[in-house]
Amino acid sequence: MKLHELKPNPGSTRKSKRVGRGYGSGKGKTSGKGMDGQKSRSGPGPYRTFEGGQNRLVKRMPFKRGFNNIWRIDYQVINVADLNEWSGQGAITPEALLEARVIRRKRQPVKILGDGELTVALEVHAHKFSSSARQKIEAAGGRVVELPWVVERPSRSRGANPSMRQRNAESS
Repeated sequence: MKLHELKPNPGSTRKSKRVGRGYGSGKGKTSGKGMDGQKSRSGPGPYRTFEGGQNRLVKRMPFKRGFNNIWRIDYQVINVADLNEWSGQGAITPEALLEARVIRRKRQPVKILGDGELTVALEVHAHKFSSSARQKIEAAGGRVVELPWVVERPSRSRGANPSMRQRNAESS
């Protein structure tokens, strides 16, 4: 086979229709574009977001700038200075903090920050500790217990549909 013998497969190509060459061609006068109007004119049509002169959706929406990280974990923060009031009440857990209305949400993890001074030896259970908070609690004679935090991803279906990992963990 030589280059001059190459040709497309039969039926794969068609001759283009010559428009605007008389009414006998079937595409004469308006060339298949109908009567008057914006779409019958030469050149590109209206832009993609055009809504007939109405203020378009992209103009009506507010600007949304920046990056929104959907995997971000928001912590409920408590400072070391706020823990001074908890002397003699046993271990400080997220459940106890929730009961005392120090934190508001059960589904968010708790992080202890190192702002202020701690004068009482406490056993503090939380999901995260800053390094300064950890040092201050241990310097006061307390104990730091870091709790695991399992991120619950909501089901993408409408009904209850726990993921396979959760299902396997629950069954074992």
